[in-house]
Amino acid sequence: MAINEELKKEIFDKVKDYYLLAHKKDIFIPGKSNIPYSGRVYDEKELISLVDSALDFWLTAGRFAKQFEKEFAEFLGAKHCLLTNSGSSANLLAVSALTSPSLGEKQLKPGDEVIAVAAGFPTTVNPIIQNNLIPVFIDVNFGTYNIQYDKIEDAISDRTKAIFIAHTMGNPYNLDAVMEIVKKHDLWLIEDNCDALGSKYNGKYTGTFGHIATFSFYPPHHITMGEGGALVTNDTKLKRLIESFRDWGRDCWCEPGCDNSCGKRFDWQLGELPYGYDHKYIYSHIGYNLKVTDMQAAVGVEQLKKLPSFIEARKRNFKLLYDGLKKYKKYFILPEVELEAEPSWFGFLLTVRENAGFDKIDIVKYLEEHKIATRMLFAGNIIRHPGFKDVNYRIYGDLMNTDCIMNDTFWIGVYPDMTEEMIRYILICFDNFLIKIDDGELA
Repeated sequence: MAINEELKKEIFDKVKDYYLLAHKKDIFIPGKSNIPYSGRVYDEKELISLVDSALDFWLTAGRFAKQFEKEFAEFLGAKHCLLTNSGSSANLLAVSALTSPSLGEKQLKPGDEVIAVAAGFPTTVNPIIQNNLIPVFIDVNFGTYNIQYDKIEDAISDRTKAIFIAHTMGNPYNLDAVMEIVKKHDLWLIEDNCDALGSKYNGKYTGTFGHIATFSFYPPHHITMGEGGALVTNDTKLKRLIESFRDWGRDCWCEPGCDNSCGKRFDWQLGELPYGYDHKYIYSHIGYNLKVTDMQAAVGVEQLKKLPSFIEARKRNFKLLYDGLKKYKKYFILPEVELEAEPSWFGFLLTVRENAGFDKIDIVKYLEEHKIATRMLFAGNIIRHPGFKDVNYRIYGDLMNTDCIMNDTFWIGVYPDMTEEMIRYILICFDNFLIKIDDGELA
């Protein structure tokens, strides 16, 4: 054992040396260096942890996954965390878990409705459709880009069973209003918190208000595992259901490599199976295999230690951009925040005003030509996409703002590796573009 540990230390020292040689950051040169919209922020510790897990060669979820789930739940102040292979899978598992017959009258059944928005990422909506449920789309507000919560109650029908919405770009929606409706109408609430890790509402972390919350650890997000995601819940029954759907739909809850946790592995009789059929191979749900690898979790363990500094960096970068762009309110709708919200920003959203004198495509092309990456508010309006042509959905009211967002809204990054020098360059580019507008050069 001592020899193994000594050899490991040698390997880890070499990994650190490799990191210092192979992963050096380039010097930023304004106008020549790319400013991405987001990116991985890591050091030698993530590489060492990754190699540590590789040396175990356990590969599937193991000691690092257990450590991450425990520490992530503790960070949020939640009871349960379950890792999965992506944020999109987390969303699929969250909705699927609510279709379990074990939930009785609360079970989501085909044809039931789920309140949603069309201005967002497709895999917040897709699991609703994939489970034969009907999304009910409500428009969003400019500035916050979150659901028009004052319309939710009127949109509810006798088939409405759940609300599934994201905190847009890390900006919390009005949880006071939404939770009041959830409790009044006995609805499920799934918080898509994939872009909002570290955001707070009334001093409490988002992702801890709903029945289930989902997180993504894809590289642009607040922390990364490369691929990876998680679900958080305070409900132990929902935790078991999520595990079942994630792990092939099995009824058994043994950890990988363990047998007979229940103490009666060959004493069950479920469904139409013979008495004593091996509990490890009894399936109570139509499930998947959406587990995470321990190598991914090993990276996440180190990333989680950096999360508080990442959150502060995102807030700082957002403020620098806001302070530099607020003088251009006549051209752009700037981000707005609910009174009780404290966002951990995913990006900086801007909507070009109707009479700005230029179109979104003009400013986006200019920024991209000057090496500043831009992105749309994901799908813009999801129902305008070819994949949603024949989808069964309902719209309450209209999606006027959503369509405007599709046409006029874009965002730039605030990720932790952005330096003040980069932000100064971004603001100079905005200045130079808007001077041309004032001079009538793009008229």
